[in-house]
Amino acid sequence: MNSAKKLGENMKKIRVAKGMTQGDICRALDVDRAYISNVESGNKNPTLSTITKLAKALGVSIDELLK
Repeated sequence: MNSAKKLGENMKKIRVAKGMTQGDICRALDVDRAYISNVESGNKNPTLSTITKLAKALGVSIDELLK
């Protein structure tokens, strides 16, 4: 499995476990919902800066997000 796909699956698992929607993440990062959808499906490779923001929005460490 490629790293973008793995990141997306972890991100979705964490988001759902915390009861958050893609819209919640979009608002926290000020990005389009389609972008978050593409990250979760492994179609987009977010930058390190975006990964840091995603981890903060989800309330987890970067390590947890990248597991």
